[in-house]
Amino acid sequence: MGAMRVLLVAVGLVGLTLLVSRVCGTGPTAGKKDTMETATFGAGCFWGVESAFEHLDGVTATRVGYASGTTQNPSYEQVCSGTTGHTESVEVTYDPAKTNYDTLLEVFFAAHDPTAYEKRQYRSVIFFHTPAQHAQAVAALARLEAKGEKPLTAVEPAPTFYPAEGYHQHYYTKHGITHGVCAASARPATPPANTCGTTPGSCGTVPVETTSGVDPAHPDAKVKLYNVDKGTYEELPPVTISEAEWQTILVGDAFNIARHAGTEPPFNNKYWDNHATGLYRCAGCGTDLFTSATKFDSGTGWPSFWAPVAPENISTVTDTTFGMARTELRCRRCGAHLGHVFDDGPKPTGLRYCMNSASLTFVPREKVPGGK
Repeated sequence: MGAMRVLLVAVGLVGLTLLVSRVCGTGPTAGKKDTMETATFGAGCFWGVESAFEHLDGVTATRVGYASGTTQNPSYEQVCSGTTGHTESVEVTYDPAKTNYDTLLEVFFAAHDPTAYEKRQYRSVIFFHTPAQHAQAVAALARLEAKGEKPLTAVEPAPTFYPAEGYHQHYYTKHGITHGVCAASARPATPPANTCGTTPGSCGTVPVETTSGVDPAHPDAKVKLYNVDKGTYEELPPVTISEAEWQTILVGDAFNIARHAGTEPPFNNKYWDNHATGLYRCAGCGTDLFTSATKFDSGTGWPSFWAPVAPENISTVTDTTFGMARTELRCRRCGAHLGHVFDDGPKPTGLRYCMNSASLTFVPREKVPGGK
């Protein structure tokens, strides 16, 4: 009887121990979440940066957002305006038993060009959460400098992280994109119009590369173009004028964008939110390019269309700047830079023609082909 009583007391103590461990977080499975560590990085377009980390062994979660600014819980539009001071960032949660911070730093540096100067929104920065992370980040930069590189990466204490809007989270995964969309930090001072594009052929069917407006072998040869108002094709001579003449036609930023492949800021351009019915023509030569019937809201802050008025009116060339392959769009007649085309658009084409407003002129119409 005494032995039985001892056994029952022992069993009770074991049960109480398990109960306490569950409640207080001291059991074998308790506290597992607390063993995770956090790393935060800024390296340009956060879609591309997140994709570099989210499938790594040992990374348990990632999310994109905004850090190191002056406005609480900013919107993407506010960040893009440049007035809040935020940096597009990626927060990485990882299991230190499966990977380590030095490995994450290696991925961070491999995902972008730390020597390229960027505006604050896309700058290269390591936000450290612990003294150990700070020391490792400084050591990693020293190793790069020892190799003769001159990184511009900042190392700063982790500030408040504001998660970005839902449509930004895991963008590559949601859209079946595996590579080649926005370069991490290989960007110019203003973000390129392809902020959200893909390598040709990775998802849908991007137009095949075609020649630009002027054939060097036959500079006087006419080009076949579709005229929306006439509803027919016509042959017109290519527009070939001097740079000085272009500057009188294309005023302000339009000259740099159309003639030197510049890019205007998102959400701060003339036609990104234009819902009027009409035609979009080349700002340089007046060639019909798009209609409001194929315009859609891509959420990127640039005017986007799922088809041109006719493929003959646009020429495409492979653009390999900023460390990725993209399909650049130009006006067939005058060769003006228009933007880029990507294969993440809506039906029926699955394409997104991402344009610069400065390269376009909008002509209102009561009705355009397509019923809009």
